[in-house]
Amino acid sequence: MAPPNNQKRLKGIQIFRPFVFGSTAKLFDPTENPKPPGTPEDHTHSWTVFVKGVDDTDITYWCRKVQFKLHDSIPNPLRTIENIQPGTAFQVHETGWGEFEITIKLYYIPESLEKPQSFYHHLRLHPYGVNDAEREAMRLAPTINAHCYEEQIFNEPYEQFYELLTSPIARGKGKNAGTKTMKGGMVSSTGERTALIPLASRPDQPFSRETEKLEIKRLREAKGKIEGMNIRAQEELKAKEEELAKLREESKRLLG
Repeated sequence: MAPPNNQKRLKGIQIFRPFVFGSTAKLFDPTENPKPPGTPEDHTHSWTVFVKGVDDTDITYWCRKVQFKLHDSIPNPLRTIENIQPGTAFQVHETGWGEFEITIKLYYIPESLEKPQSFYHHLRLHPYGVNDAEREAMRLAPTINAHCYEEQIFNEPYEQFYELLTSPIARGKGKNAGTKTMKGGMVSSTGERTALIPLASRPDQPFSRETEKLEIKRLREAKGKIEGMNIRAQEELKAKEEELAKLREESKRLLG
């Protein structure tokens, strides 16, 4: 079936838009995080699952709504969030006591002519998967953050959708009128769409070029350690093989 207005896909074009998804959780505390009235007695945490732009930039010009499939034990487990303010998050707030997998489905704007895409997030209420020092720091932290950086890739997008992705946002009269704009993806603090991520991180915004450089450094250090372990293992194997060859020669001598 042909797309509306006989739109064509732009062959050989690939465009991406970064976003962040994940959850934050806080242990109930009478002083810092008291239970709301009516909260079940066995619920131990308040938590939020979300999809948003990197550095809280706008993604509503390509993402129309987000559907969250929660655990079946939660009332109204299928939550659809739409019509949010640009620059805010698609999010669901809840309380509970257990961890589970949440299905997240992104619905794109009608002009995209793309089908919804699903992915998964494990709701995390407790610190784990890190070393003892980091786990203790997380245990003492006011919130447990499980944030993931992702890039939505559009392969050979339709013409109209591509124009929406790459055109600067409309500007009216005011202090920003006439400001130079640039092509890209997110809406920055100056009102421009850009696919770039911030240069530096903040406590509540962990994804940046700085984070990327630190991760590359960590991976290189890990690669160096693995290469060192591999060299030592090869040396040990060579020594064992030489020892085995000597034992075989000695055995032949004694038996021969």
